Amino acid sequence: MRSCLVTEAQTLLGLSGVRRVDSVFFGGGTPSLASPNTVAAVLEAVDRAAHLPADSEVTLEANPASAPGSRLAAFGAAGINRLSIGLQSLDDKELQMLGRTHTASDALQTLAEARRLFPGRVSVDLMLGLPAQKSGPWLRQLQELLGYCDDHISLYQLTLERGTALFTQVQRGTLPAPDPEVAAEMYQEGRTVLREAGFRQYEVSNFARNGALSTHNWTYWQCGQYLGVGPGAHGRFVPQGAGGHTREARIQTLEPDNWMKEVTLFGHGTRKRVPLGELELGSFGHGATYRRGDHSPALAAVCIPAEPMGRVWIKPGGEGLAGTGPVAAGSQGSSVFLGGSGCTRLSVADPPAPTPRGLAAERPLPWARGMTRCFCDPRTVPGGLWGPD
Repeated sequence: MRSCLVTEAQTLLGLSGVRRVDSVFFGGGTPSLASPNTVAAVLEAVDRAAHLPADSEVTLEANPASAPGSRLAAFGAAGINRLSIGLQSLDDKELQMLGRTHTASDALQTLAEARRLFPGRVSVDLMLGLPAQKSGPWLRQLQELLGYCDDHISLYQLTLERGTALFTQVQRGTLPAPDPEVAAEMYQEGRTVLREAGFRQYEVSNFARNGALSTHNWTYWQCGQYLGVGPGAHGRFVPQGAGGHTREARIQTLEPDNWMKEVTLFGHGTRKRVPLGELELGSFGHGATYRRGDHSPALAAVCIPAEPMGRVWIKPGGEGLAGTGPVAAGSQGSSVFLGGSGCTRLSVADPPAPTPRGLAAERPLPWARGMTRCFCDPRTVPGGLWGPD
């Protein structure tokens, strides 16, 4: 696996023509189970294929059950400088329902050790919208977490994936289906709690304070180019020699054994390549974006009509957020993400990513109702493009 990750990273970096790596993200599956030597080998390969500055963000997703302090320290020695802890819940019964093998106590202990080793560079995930979950107890979990967390929190709604044990339990009626209205209430109230605690929401699920925005998260939210490396990974980038005009979506082979065979034979395990059309490119900031409030015909062509209300739009009675408010587009860098089920995701950017100035249009959200708004704090944007949150 290690040699194949190294080979595919080098191959796709060569195809993309990327010359500078701004962030590396090891995710997908449970990368904290991987050897720190694998992490070091991938980082060395990236640095050989494209410059990896010393201040690049290098993140590892860590499961509390597989990340004791000594192991976290070894990952730090291998080049990791930021951790994302999959805490998920502070309720042991909820963790059992999710199939997690750690307890809330284990998670808080891992979080404390991570903060000791990576001060100011630790993110934590909290899930919402679980079966039978209520808003009040969940908000108390969030309040408790604020007493332990660092400067970055991600709130993720549960997605029931077909083929998982939890999906089967809900399908059979053993567990109730998650209530989207309750999930929406949790999300909105959670945003309020985090805002009052000094966090800024810079992406639909991510909150930071003291400037601790994730380069990785900001890059994909700004719709930069990215490469996916590892079984099941996906990427979107302009191949070198395409004249800078044709971006294509790529999906890597899902099955690890087949992926490794393809990497051995061809240098990469790309299963599918799809050139992106005008509408797909629109979602990445080419043509279908606003720049300081200018009208965009391409964006207007794909948006559902909504009623303007000040600086945001409301789409009444919809199945989620389908309209969009004003957005600002900065210059787009290119990025590379390694991920999928192969324990690794890496993101790189060339040229260096600009200082965040705005957000791309929001994606449709299955659990949200009513108002579409831009989550960037307008006070940080020259000209104040959006009304107050």
